[in-house]
Amino acid sequence: MPRVRVRQHVNPLSKPYQIPVNPPDWEKVYTNPHHPLHLDLGCGWGEFLLQMAQIQPDVNFLGLEIREPLVEKACFQRDELSLTNLHFIFTNANTSLAVLLKSLPTGVLQRISIQFPDPWFKKRHQKRRIVQPELVDILAQYLADRGIIFLQSDVKSVAEEMRDRFQEHPSFVSQHSQTWLDNNPFPVATERENLTLSRNEPVYRVLFHKQC
Repeated sequence: MPRVRVRQHVNPLSKPYQIPVNPPDWEKVYTNPHHPLHLDLGCGWGEFLLQMAQIQPDVNFLGLEIREPLVEKACFQRDELSLTNLHFIFTNANTSLAVLLKSLPTGVLQRISIQFPDPWFKKRHQKRRIVQPELVDILAQYLADRGIIFLQSDVKSVAEEMRDRFQEHPSFVSQHSQTWLDNNPFPVATERENLTLSRNEPVYRVLFHKQC
């Protein structure tokens, strides 16, 4: 399947993206739906998850992405690789997250990553950013105790806003004493991360866990 052209940004507040998706039958999606789950919000082309799913076959991976052509391409590649621990859903995470997580087996959500989300620089557009207080509340409700949340961006103000919103929530505790985490805790880097580092530009990373 050839790489497709898509709009770089999609307005998540527009009417078509306000309808929650119906959860899939997880028994049909994953070989073992009770394995630990890694949720990647805004997974883009899905290449991070496609690599992770091969490296960690005993972990299930779920990517949510608002641009449908990217999801179609990611699903095609998943099927080409015969990966039964990986699924992608075309949706607005801020609209569908609660209903999706509620439908999962209890306690499986162990890891969450939000990597290089759309920055929406203009002040009037910042309400379109993915990490809103309501999303943090939902993740706090469904993430398993001691589960982790990894956030990173090459835009410092975006990383600071994400960090602060999780830091202000009583359920989350930073995993490191320094302001920014030096290294990615996962064995795979996203395309954006590799590009940023190749330019010798900084990546702002933070890691939280959910306290019991």
